[in-house]
Amino acid sequence: MSDPRPIGVFDSGVGGLTVVRAIMDQLPHEPILYVGDTARFPYGPKPVDEIRRYALEIADFLVHRDVKCLVVACNSIEVSAIDHITGRAGIPVVGVIDPGVRAAVHVTRNGRIGLIGTEATVSSGAYDRAVAATGAPVMIRSQACPVFVEHVERGDTTSDELRGAARRYLSPLMAEGIDTLIMGCTHYPLLSGLLQLELGPDVGLVSSADETAKDVYATLVAGGLLRAGDERAEHEFLSTGDPATFERVAGVFLGPELTEVGAARAEPVGGGAWS
Repeated sequence: MSDPRPIGVFDSGVGGLTVVRAIMDQLPHEPILYVGDTARFPYGPKPVDEIRRYALEIADFLVHRDVKCLVVACNSIEVSAIDHITGRAGIPVVGVIDPGVRAAVHVTRNGRIGLIGTEATVSSGAYDRAVAATGAPVMIRSQACPVFVEHVERGDTTSDELRGAARRYLSPLMAEGIDTLIMGCTHYPLLSGLLQLELGPDVGLVSSADETAKDVYATLVAGGLLRAGDERAEHEFLSTGDPATFERVAGVFLGPELTEVGAARAEPVGGGAWS
């Protein structure tokens, strides 16, 4: 059997495209429908109830579009809403936190793991709980990095201002002697060069994107949801904000794989579906 339906992926902006890139690499024949809620970005500083409401609107839209699997490619959404999304989606839902934690626990040598993320992600304690659930003898120290996402969304990965912020954010983690850093936001892999420079070569960086793509692969196999054949997949990208701005920044993530970006309404219409 072949299931030609797309994989639904969503984020508050363009950061989730790091996960899309990994899915494309591991599942090149699977079509993807991506929604970036750039009209209401950033999510990180928003109250949990507000993030949850936005997330459920997008998830409902993607289910209405008949996706076969939902990928919550945003840490802030996952910590605020993934249980609610899973409870009403009726299709498999994959997040980014558990895959990232598994990778970090495997990579660390001294058992001291750092986490950087948005304010919503860090304050939720979701990574602490995920680490504890592994039973591994490791500790995790967290640091909110509120300005990182804003820089990435406007295409800045190298400025002096950004490097200065990175030094301030990373200093407490370095003082704890971490040897592994989880990039707990899907925007952050675009900053991996800068982060590695500030941390030094002995600290391993963990992005959940590749591990999440592996979970998507396993989910499709287990559910008999793979698309058969070797035809090139056609993807669809939607932004609730200005499509041209989204396309400009998203091109950094995907390069030639990025097709034309369409517009989606940021307000739900009949039955929770968007136009």
